[in-house]
Amino acid sequence: MKFVLAPDSFKESMTAKEAADAMERGIRKVIPDAICIKVPMADGGEGTVQSLVDATNGQVHYVDVMGPLGNSVRAHFGILGNNESAVIEMASASGLELLQKEARNPLYTTTYGTGQLIRAALDKNVKNILIGIGGSATNDGGAGMIQALGGKLLDKDGNELGLGARALNKLHKIDLSNLDNRIKSVNIDVACDVDNILTGKKGASYVFGPQKGATPEMVKIMDENLIHYANIIRKELDIDIEHVPGAGAAGGLGAGLMAFLGANLRKGVELVIRYTGLEEKIKGANYVFTGEGSIDSQTIHGKTPYGVSITARKFGIPTIAFAGRIGDGVESLYNHGITSIICILNGVETLDEALKNGKKNMEHTCERIVRLLI
Repeated sequence: MKFVLAPDSFKESMTAKEAADAMERGIRKVIPDAICIKVPMADGGEGTVQSLVDATNGQVHYVDVMGPLGNSVRAHFGILGNNESAVIEMASASGLELLQKEARNPLYTTTYGTGQLIRAALDKNVKNILIGIGGSATNDGGAGMIQALGGKLLDKDGNELGLGARALNKLHKIDLSNLDNRIKSVNIDVACDVDNILTGKKGASYVFGPQKGATPEMVKIMDENLIHYANIIRKELDIDIEHVPGAGAAGGLGAGLMAFLGANLRKGVELVIRYTGLEEKIKGANYVFTGEGSIDSQTIHGKTPYGVSITARKFGIPTIAFAGRIGDGVESLYNHGITSIICILNGVETLDEALKNGKKNMEHTCERIVRLLI
């Protein structure tokens, strides 16, 4: 029998690879000669680099870049097994988790380090770059990112803008003549699961600014600055990104990636499925196992188990999803390819115990399910 094992990570308990390994151990207790194809998954958020590297036998690289407030941070990116594709999590360089709560100020934070990560990936001679843009600390519209790649954002006196959202109202001219030439020959995909536009009440500043430390006064300033920024991009580059769904993601980094680098915004899990070659690996399987820490009503909105099940459904292959927690509203998943949803807990456990026992619980649960299947 052939099993495709395509789980996401179980946060604080198992990486996606560790979850797939535990699934395999459980299966082999019942069917020692089973074919187990392990495809660690992600949805474009935290853990995407590690999952894609694990799924393709790639490699993680580390580089010192500018952090959100100008300090040096140790960030990482992945080169996939084909040596033609890189995967980046912007949060590794410009993420909210890199800052103490009292230091968070999206007027000053910058995406410059994300641009440095892109440059480091280009140094590996890749043809494709996948960028996950969740978890940002920034609201600069990707201005720092483009500055790190050689673009110049100038004020009316011809001086380079300072870093952060606070400087965007001074933007007068955009000079991309020194932009890293390698960008032109690279396909850039952006994992983006929000459809917020750049400005206004549904834009980057109003929706995401407060969770990044912005006061109501700061939100108003940032939104006005992004409106000005969008107007200059429209004037200088003849590109209108202000009302494009996803432009407001990561404090407007979505807009910057589209405007300056010609990036494509896509659902995260769809990109991960493509980059891992999951569809080809699923063909001919008897069963697909997937899962993540929590499966609930949000799973159908582009989370890994949903994406995997939709892919398996194309070939009529049953998908069983495993979770540490099953929330309300999962019933709709049964109409989208998931055959059953199984909780891996063996009994009443504290959260700490459940996280600690995740691998063991996954192994035992998969063993029991396979005994039922055969």
